[in-house]
Amino acid sequence: MAYPSLEDQWALILGASSGFGAATATGLAQAGMNVFGVHLDRRSTMPQVEQLTAEIQSHGREAVFYNMNAADEAKRREALDDMRGRLDAAGGVPTIRVLQHSLAFGTLGPYVDSETGAAGITQRQLEMTLDVMANSLIYWVQDMIERKLLGKGSKIYGMTSAGDIRVIPQYAAVSAAKAALGSHLRQLAAELAPLGIAANAIKAGVTPTPALEKIPTGGLLLDYAREHNPSGRITEPADVARAIAQLSTDDSNWITGNTINVDGGEDITII
Repeated sequence: MAYPSLEDQWALILGASSGFGAATATGLAQAGMNVFGVHLDRRSTMPQVEQLTAEIQSHGREAVFYNMNAADEAKRREALDDMRGRLDAAGGVPTIRVLQHSLAFGTLGPYVDSETGAAGITQRQLEMTLDVMANSLIYWVQDMIERKLLGKGSKIYGMTSAGDIRVIPQYAAVSAAKAALGSHLRQLAAELAPLGIAANAIKAGVTPTPALEKIPTGGLLLDYAREHNPSGRITEPADVARAIAQLSTDDSNWITGNTINVDGGEDITII
């Protein structure tokens, strides 16, 4: 990918170590961007993070990763202070061009077990899922605005899915979080438009990612997508990375407040 206006800009990827986040980090590095990455990994999965940072650096780009809970207020502010200090010390671009929210940490399960009548997920699990997968975006944006890390030309993306309006077994709390995330992004688009900051939801097609593997019906969803996608294949994480790069160029600020399907036409109903 060659996008001159992205050269030497910075991206911040929340959920950077796998799936859409990792693909976007790599894709934006190929497009000329440096990458701040936030991830939460144990020792056993750190090798894939090290491989990702090495790949970013292989394109001549900087990679600064923070292994932390993205929903932790103190850690969030500490990381953003560090980013602000790094940008100031470098004396180059003063703001972050791309913020991608790709956090996939929530509880799967029904609200109610229809066979036994017992309650499904708990209040704590529901609130945690909404907080991490939706509300955390607001807190990151608020703190970034306060630190002047977002400015004219910045783009905010939140990863949603068809589950934001459709019922998928075991997906109840995540579905609610995806719907809330879309609402948050529309509100941010309206509030930040005077600052020249765009905000959009990215709705990818069914994609083979670690998050999908955790959904009990994930395999069935993939099979259905393979059979019905009019483009003849399923969505890949790299498709999302290319779309974000294209949407992040200098002249794209008029695209804001939308849910943008990146799915090869998968969401089209063909009779």
